[in-house]
Amino acid sequence: MNAGTAKPDATHLSTVKHHFIDSLSIHDYYSAGQFETDCLNKLDELFLKFPVVVMAGGSGLFIHAVIHGFSSRLPKADPVLRTQLNEMSLTDLQSEIKKLDPELAAKVDLQNPRRLIRAIEVIRQTGKPYSILKTQVSSKRNFDHLLICLELDRSKLYQRIESRVDKMIEAGLQNEAEALFNYRHLPALKTVGYSEWFMHLEGKISKEEAVRLIKQNTRRYAKRQLTWFRNQHQTFWITPENTEVLQRRLEVFLNN
Repeated sequence: MNAGTAKPDATHLSTVKHHFIDSLSIHDYYSAGQFETDCLNKLDELFLKFPVVVMAGGSGLFIHAVIHGFSSRLPKADPVLRTQLNEMSLTDLQSEIKKLDPELAAKVDLQNPRRLIRAIEVIRQTGKPYSILKTQVSSKRNFDHLLICLELDRSKLYQRIESRVDKMIEAGLQNEAEALFNYRHLPALKTVGYSEWFMHLEGKISKEEAVRLIKQNTRRYAKRQLTWFRNQHQTFWITPENTEVLQRRLEVFLNN
């Protein structure tokens, strides 16, 4: 899934040490709670060597899990229930989450079946809205954090998104999708970039329409990301050019 996930290339990976790259199979189940556990263990290891560690990413739920935690309050996946939910269509999953947890439905990525399945699973197991369980008292952490978010003019952001999609296609997204086509039912592949291409391979839409939808759905995802992080407390927003302000803010953070 190198092209479809825009994975850092070999040069980048050799320059900056990354963790959790190529660590899972498409067949593996993986939740934000599991990421929380794995990441906290890795942080304990890294903080023995470094005073500062950078976590980069776009999934607000996974970042929230590491910074604040919630896995201890959420039940583990039920294999039988998970199988039942995996057999539901995306439309049915969307309808179910809107019925069970309207507050979450207004915020969650409704195009992400993995997110919907996990939320429905937790709601059915606990009898409580997932949105309430996620916002309960934070777990204690042995580190401080500074949440930095990049802000860019919307038109420039969308231009970069379209350019990124074009580069993913040049990097071999179509070949990747063709190689993974028989596994398109797996949650890991029901994501932006692959879902649209699978529709093209099934003969439902043209190649041009698949590319258009990938760009459109990526823009929508970026908009939801921005909404998520704007709702987080103590978020430090900067523009990519405003490095001096970032440097001063980091100095304050590190000296406290």
